[in-house]
Amino acid sequence: MDIAGHFKTITRHKIEVMKNCFRVGLYWQGICHDMSKYSPTEFIPGAIYYQGDRSPNNAEREETGLSKAWIHHKGRNKHHYEYWTDYSVTAKRGTMVGVVMPRRYIAEMLCDRVGASKIYNGDHYSEAFPLCYLLQGIDALLMHEQTKNELVFLLCMLKEHGEDYTFRYIKRKYLKGAKVPKMDIEKIKAENPIPGDMSK
Repeated sequence: MDIAGHFKTITRHKIEVMKNCFRVGLYWQGICHDMSKYSPTEFIPGAIYYQGDRSPNNAEREETGLSKAWIHHKGRNKHHYEYWTDYSVTAKRGTMVGVVMPRRYIAEMLCDRVGASKIYNGDHYSEAFPLCYLLQGIDALLMHEQTKNELVFLLCMLKEHGEDYTFRYIKRKYLKGAKVPKMDIEKIKAENPIPGDMSK
């Protein structure tokens, strides 16, 4: 158990994401981001399974078969696509599907992915990393196609043009309803091989 290490990691992450959210104009979301991580349900397992270089949820999952902290977290934080799932009204009864995320939460999700990538990868971080990490498992995600398309579009922009450009675009255009082009995700996957060990 590492209480101090876990507290420092989640606080560094929260501050990083908050700064990103402020840059896109999502001030309240930035302030409230990941507050549930400080609740006993999430903080205690986080300290017990603290790794420092990857999410403790993975270590908890490997040891117990599930992560109670993650189950608690994803049900309370709208910037996670897993929050935006429901039973389908058109598919076979009982089928779970992703539903469209509001853009303000897609923007926060991007801010979160950038922040987490920086915290867990340190000096190895590059602006291509969040895109490559998403592409690694994108086919298995229970994420609505529109949400997936918009997230890939923004992460490609981050890789190609950097944070300043992307955050300005999100604030001035994306959050004001700008049209997002259809992305060829298979082509993007082929053009962006996974760098190094991204299994964390």
